[in-house]
Amino acid sequence: MLQQIEAPGRAPAREAGRLAAEAIRAEALRLGFGTVGFTEALLPDAVRARLDAFLEAGMHGGMGWMADRAAQRAQPRTLWPEAVSVVSLGMNYAPGQDPMAILARRDRGAISVYAQGRDYHDVVKSRLKQLGRWMAQRFGTELKVFVDTAPVAEKPLAQQAGLGWQGKHTNLVSRSHGSWLFLGEIYTTLALPPDAPERDHCGSCRNCLSVCPTDAFPAPYRLDARRCISYLTIEQKGPIPEEHRVPMGNRIYGCDDCLAVCPWNKFARAHAEPGFAPRAALQAPKLAELAALDDAGFRALFSGSPVKRIGRDRFVRNVMIAAGNAADPALRPVAQALAEDADPVVAEAARWAARRLEA
Repeated sequence: MLQQIEAPGRAPAREAGRLAAEAIRAEALRLGFGTVGFTEALLPDAVRARLDAFLEAGMHGGMGWMADRAAQRAQPRTLWPEAVSVVSLGMNYAPGQDPMAILARRDRGAISVYAQGRDYHDVVKSRLKQLGRWMAQRFGTELKVFVDTAPVAEKPLAQQAGLGWQGKHTNLVSRSHGSWLFLGEIYTTLALPPDAPERDHCGSCRNCLSVCPTDAFPAPYRLDARRCISYLTIEQKGPIPEEHRVPMGNRIYGCDDCLAVCPWNKFARAHAEPGFAPRAALQAPKLAELAALDDAGFRALFSGSPVKRIGRDRFVRNVMIAAGNAADPALRPVAQALAEDADPVVAEAARWAARRLEA
């Protein structure tokens, strides 16, 4: 019987990689990450094929940056050729209460769970940098850290690293954290042993597809961003198409519906990260008060929040759509007061709301 002989030096290198991975995992958990995995800095061709199909169908809407850097997004080494391994990390942000309860309070604005505390980009990137500095000092590695502002295929990498799987709503689902994970990555020149990829556990469940108010899923595992309330309230720069206005309800920044109904959330525990703690002023804000915000007031209220990046005009446009759906006559003068707003998109949404409230 032939005995396989390992090349000299390969076994010590493999053991060094295993020990490095163990140490990185322990340090990441100490820093507050809820889950950590490792994978080679290489994605299958199917990732690029899915991305190309999404872009060719125009489902990215006005997010031109997705097409501009598609090659870098689909393959880690196109973004950074020196990358050998990817450390994929998840930080739990599961809410302590039902995020859909606010939808019944039509005179209040529903802000997505992730945007009620500090900007997660700042929180997650700060921890990634801490972990990166530690890795550089400990192992002498070169590395780059990313949150979701870079062209990185976060969810395919996370699935390949064993953190979870891309559910039918296209977001990552974890058996431990449900649908509530912020993702971050460290590209490194270290050779780290890859974890086993996670397989799909959605089964026959269609909760996330059925709950979507705007039918943004043409099929399981496919999202048409142009119909998604998160896209409409955040990325959409002009008027919101009328067909989507009534289904938006009182959602004024993002939407949690498809995440909130995932059965795997029963295993999630409310986060303990102070930076993600919801600010009282953003949990159930009154539409009438939000509509009165000028630019300075908007910036003050949303200082340190991801909401700030869409600006006052786009935000108040969303508030006017919610006001039009509120069936509260007290909001009619609020809408009328904005009918001649300096921003034509706000003014048009305000007139639409006033007509709805009058009827």
